[in-house]
Amino acid sequence: MTPYLIDDTDYRILQYLIEDSTLSHKDIGEYVHMTGQAVGARIRRMRELEIIEGYTICWNPLKIGQSIHAFITVFLSSNAAHPPFQKFALNHSSVVELHRVSGEGCYWMRVRTGDQAELNGFLDELLEYGNYRINLGMKQLK
Repeated sequence: MTPYLIDDTDYRILQYLIEDSTLSHKDIGEYVHMTGQAVGARIRRMRELEIIEGYTICWNPLKIGQSIHAFITVFLSSNAAHPPFQKFALNHSSVVELHRVSGEGCYWMRVRTGDQAELNGFLDELLEYGNYRINLGMKQLK
């Protein structure tokens, strides 16, 4: 895939959105010396080009009871286990991220649960597809 070229203004708009996606088009326009309407058109173009794929928020999982943060390396038992495992992981509400990896393991997952019992239940389900190694997050630094 050929990378899309954007100009300096598009890049600056993108950086403002990355820093704070709640900024209005008018506010960004003041920073880049454009009208809000012109900024909106550039943002729509970057979305159409899939440079901007979506928006997200920062949140505190502890405030809603998700106190367990686990990083799991999954070792599948066979090649046939990939499709059902992917379906399981993509549809499970505790799985925050899923990456197919090379090197050690087949997948890396980031999982959040409310307590140890919920994590144990998840790990029991995971054993249907293979083995795993788990590391628990202690504190997020960045």
